[in-house]
Amino acid sequence: MSDSIDTLEPLIEAVRDGVESRGWSLSGLQKTTSYEFEGRWAGDSTRSAYLFFHRDAHDDVSVDVFLDETPRGLQGNLALVLDLRSLGDLPGVPETLEALGRRAATHLPPGYRTPVTLRLRLRGPEQGVAEADLEARLKLVLPRAALDAGASAVSALSSATVDAFDALLADPALHRLRDV
Repeated sequence: MSDSIDTLEPLIEAVRDGVESRGWSLSGLQKTTSYEFEGRWAGDSTRSAYLFFHRDAHDDVSVDVFLDETPRGLQGNLALVLDLRSLGDLPGVPETLEALGRRAATHLPPGYRTPVTLRLRLRGPEQGVAEADLEARLKLVLPRAALDAGASAVSALSSATVDAFDALLADPALHRLRDV
């Protein structure tokens, strides 16, 4: 009998167990099913789940999880999402993205896909660019090997990822990019 996780619900539970075991509380869970696709996905359906975790009532930091069940299998990622200082208070976009990448390389588990995203947002067209809001997303993509190994492997990887996120949040170099 295989330990492999093949459907969305056991994957949700395994990730949730791993994240909550590190003191992060589930603050939201959304499931969706999509049926209408065009092109190469015509006729397919997907089921997706979005999980949101917070700690200590801080709304400027969260762990967001995206999980997807498709005809081609399961996939997903865990992301540390945090607000940064306004654009005018940072050294610049390339330097900020480079600093986030260095921090991710230092703290996230090696050997996994760990994309880093920086989002810039104006609250409205009248807002000055220097006051633009920045959000960083540091992700770990769940590998197929963890899903094949089963719930305990996914839970352990989720715990290790959240431990890495906590280490990132404690890193003084990251503090210089945040309003903490």
